[in-house]
Amino acid sequence: PNPFNPVTSIQFDLPVQSVVTLKVYNLLGQEVATLYNHELFDEGAGEAEFDASALTSGVYIYRIIAQAVVDEEDGTAGQTYIDVKKMLLIK
Repeated sequence: PNPFNPVTSIQFDLPVQSVVTLKVYNLLGQEVATLYNHELFDEGAGEAEFDASALTSGVYIYRIIAQAVVDEEDGTAGQTYIDVKKMLLIK
């Protein structure tokens, strides 16, 4: 989503059913938006729309945390995936 003005789409792909948290931060580390907060997603493609019309131009960081749901039938433990990416807002 680089650069974007003022709306962008953040896409992600989940290999298994997961609980997703997706937040956006400025370069000072201050949270500016929460797109998903511990929300359950099925495996496959997911997407979040980020509207930055109230923010100033600059660099923003988004962090996605996806924690796989534990399958009690086969005893598999849930793994956690964390990724951080940079976005450039130009108005």
